[in-house]
Amino acid sequence: YPPELFRDIFAYSDVGRDSSLVEIGVGTGKATTPFLEAGCQVRGVELGDKLSAFAAEKFRAYENFAIHCGDFMEFPLEDASVDLVYSATAFHWLPQEAAYGKIRSCLKPGGTLAIFRIHAFPNRMNDPTNAANRQVYDRLRPNDRRIVEFSEDDCAPTLKALRAQGFRDVEARLYRRVRPLLTEAYIGLLGTYSDHAVLEPGLKRRFEEEMRDAIDAAGGFINIYDTVALYLA
Repeated sequence: YPPELFRDIFAYSDVGRDSSLVEIGVGTGKATTPFLEAGCQVRGVELGDKLSAFAAEKFRAYENFAIHCGDFMEFPLEDASVDLVYSATAFHWLPQEAAYGKIRSCLKPGGTLAIFRIHAFPNRMNDPTNAANRQVYDRLRPNDRRIVEFSEDDCAPTLKALRAQGFRDVEARLYRRVRPLLTEAYIGLLGTYSDHAVLEPGLKRRFEEEMRDAIDAAGGFINIYDTVALYLA
């Protein structure tokens, strides 16, 4: 995640050493280190047992980190006890209304919720690497849905939901970057997407083979145009 995203979270929330934080969906800990290095007390909640073990090992040197393996909705939190709840590309898996309510209850007065997510876009047709990607999708996984890059307008539903759930000073910030991925790294990224994982095995194999050939022919890499959306409340 972009360094400026974390700077904006710190500036908005005013958290620092010994602040009480809860991270929803630690995963491999890509969003955890900046808060630990700032001296925050981070309690991470991770549903996957292997990911929980990975995070525990990764951050074993930090006395200000604790990991809980389980469902955030069942994680015990005292009312008005947390300075910042944050979630990096994981919040969308939760039952939204119930999750907002649980977070609102556990935050201290003036506490902050920060939700952020990467919206990857490999479909700019003026980029030859993206055109190669699109051709494989159109041939093997056609979709009538119009493919557009994430924009400010797409933030509106989340902002509306936050206000409806009683949060105030709600805002969204976008960060853009280009992320080049080598062929095999891109195939690996596709494998993390749920719609790819559930493909019929024969189609999945053929799709990956043809995608590999297409990206290799375009230069052996693909440019991913990322928009990272941050919601603060």
